Amino acid sequence: MPFRMLPLFLLAAIGLALAAEVDYPLDAPGPDGRRPGGTLTQSMPAPAIANDENRDIKRERNYPDQPPTIPHAIRGYQIDMNGNKCLACHSRANSAKSQATAISITHYMDRDGQALAAVSPRRYFCNQCHVVQKEVQPLVGNSFETIDKILQDDANAARKP
Repeated sequence: MPFRMLPLFLLAAIGLALAAEVDYPLDAPGPDGRRPGGTLTQSMPAPAIANDENRDIKRERNYPDQPPTIPHAIRGYQIDMNGNKCLACHSRANSAKSQATAISITHYMDRDGQALAAVSPRRYFCNQCHVVQKEVQPLVGNSFETIDKILQDDANAARKP
């Protein structure tokens, strides 16, 4: 063993010895995060999986180029190398028949901006960007405001004497 590694090994050995001496209480409360309750040593059951929102209503987007969320359930949809169930309704060819929103023209472009006849391989796996919403309460508070709201508030404040 090289002499210059000796301090590192000594430090590691001291750290392990100190960690072995710490007496962690078995009934310490667990951190209240995504699974509140219990203690650090208890295994709590996972919460039930929330239902997908299935309203077929387009949601407002919060910023430019935000991928739209999926307003319907997609459980059981095949989206893999062999097929993409989303394209059965949302492709250019099928959207008029199904009355579904056609996917953006950007999905038919390669990385250099050249138009393609079919969906680009880098845009083929819809769930990389688009997600189904769940009927749940937010895990943390959110005070996000769109730029339109901020500009409107500023304009209203400027009008007041």
